[in-house]
Amino acid sequence: MKHLQAGYGTSAVAALEVRAVGHSYGRKEALSDVTFCIPPASFAVLLGLNGAGKTTLFSLISRLYGIQRGSIRIFGHDIGRDSREALRRLGIVFQARTLDLDLSVRQNLSYHAALHGIGSAEARRRIDSVLETVEMGDRLRDKVRSLSGGQMRRVEIARALLHNPRLLLLDEPTVGLDIQSRASILAFIRKLVSAEGISVLWATHLIDEVDPGDQIVMLRQGRVTADGRVPDILQKTGAADIGQAFSKLCRIETETGEMPT
Repeated sequence: MKHLQAGYGTSAVAALEVRAVGHSYGRKEALSDVTFCIPPASFAVLLGLNGAGKTTLFSLISRLYGIQRGSIRIFGHDIGRDSREALRRLGIVFQARTLDLDLSVRQNLSYHAALHGIGSAEARRRIDSVLETVEMGDRLRDKVRSLSGGQMRRVEIARALLHNPRLLLLDEPTVGLDIQSRASILAFIRKLVSAEGISVLWATHLIDEVDPGDQIVMLRQGRVTADGRVPDILQKTGAADIGQAFSKLCRIETETGEMPT
């Protein structure tokens, strides 16, 4: 199948390089020939409906699943052959909540720091720093169950940043949040990209979380149907906006099995 693909230069090592990745659950193919690159210090959106394969792809990138076909590199480090160095550069926030509700914010982050081999004194310093970054410094001693959904997400983002990653993956991070919390989390992550130079892959099915300057990787039924900046995708599909482009690509695939070149 043909798909739209971004034309990025190759002079810099990609923050994330996914090449010909495929994955199956028994006879069911979840991902097929998934290929795209994310440049350093950029915000990319993995856009797809529920069941498109976004969570499977994140599980492969984070090594929860082993690679069956293809390759994945994080800042040049192959996650199959050099997983330790690759994962050192990776932070991830999954869709499902993974904080211990009966522990305090500090205790949750301290446990994560220990898993990364961060000493107690350094862990305290980093925890204070990342909680200030996500504007949760005043909730350090509070039990997680006392936090709102948006506040829990901020703590999970703080946890993902604790070991100073250069690539951050977020899988449907605003699901279940109110409009104000959604906007706040998204704005904060975009600020990380511009201020800290962190690379972000933001998985969502929500069109309104896309900005015109974003790189979009559209995923449908485990296949990449488009990869490029929003204006490029609109021009190539003849769509008025990204929502129409997404619908059009899906309709064309359903009817003909072929993407426009």
